[in-house]
Amino acid sequence: MAAAAGERPAPLVTSSCSPAAAAAAAGMKRAGYEFGSIYNYEKLEALGEGTYGVVFKARDQRTGETVAVKWIRPGDGGAPDLPAVYREAGCLEACRGHPSIVQMKEVAADEINGDVFIVMEFVGPSLQSRLTRAFSGAETRAAMRQLLRGAEKLHGAGTVHRDIKPDNILVGPGGALKICDLGMAVPAGPAGEPYPEETVAALWYRAPELLSGGRNYGPAVDMWALGCVMTELLVGEPLFRDAETEDDVLHRARDLEYAMESTDLAFEGLPELSEAGREVLRGLLCLAPEKRLTAAEALGHRWFDEEDAPLSPALCSQPDQCGSLINFI
Repeated sequence: MAAAAGERPAPLVTSSCSPAAAAAAAGMKRAGYEFGSIYNYEKLEALGEGTYGVVFKARDQRTGETVAVKWIRPGDGGAPDLPAVYREAGCLEACRGHPSIVQMKEVAADEINGDVFIVMEFVGPSLQSRLTRAFSGAETRAAMRQLLRGAEKLHGAGTVHRDIKPDNILVGPGGALKICDLGMAVPAGPAGEPYPEETVAALWYRAPELLSGGRNYGPAVDMWALGCVMTELLVGEPLFRDAETEDDVLHRARDLEYAMESTDLAFEGLPELSEAGREVLRGLLCLAPEKRLTAAEALGHRWFDEEDAPLSPALCSQPDQCGSLINFI
């Protein structure tokens, strides 16, 4: 409900104002950080919740525009995790203007309790919510063209997403796809320098080098995840949907690569996928990261010389028979 004239509207989240948060809020004012005010936005509904925050649908009370607002969870001690906010906002800013990546509008703060928010364009539902049937090869190519262009921009800007999955892909009008939720994204580090996080990426989309416990990796982890997404589009279900542990996924990934390289039987459940499309899928799901296709290499593959099929949001919401990638789903 909108606030009455002259009243401050209710905050998007109700959180206790800990001493640390209060001190942080005061510190933000003194330091002169250029945050917008979260009180410019009226909460409409919750859209989803992740490891690093909660996303709300909201209305900009100045313009009437519908936006998505991500509340960043406080760090240890209850104070806002400003480094995490700046990291995510910086990665979004580096990709400003790209049609396949969600666009940031501003970073906003609650000057009373110290909460911090990232305000973004409102796009639509997640791809995960629309994956109720298998896509044809031409429809999959149309989707992958957009996602690979988004990954090419991310990686060209020196960013590794580290959490690409259908839940983090939004479906907009006309089937436009946008990569979102850069909460786990980081600037690409120097070669050989390990990242501090021990675990990144959702299990079913986690690259082999991550499954093996490696912390020296690069943009290739996103390309593996996109290979998993491509398979899910073609099949209608996650590639590693029954896997419960990292060992489960790694074992099945090794078997899958062997099957794709040694026989076409691995693709018998995907009759509409051309040989060129199979080459792209093999290249994305290559166990060795140094041999895995980059986004630019994938986009330059002859598969993308073939004609796409229009990708409509309605396409993904109609029940249909799911395909299969033999023995591996």
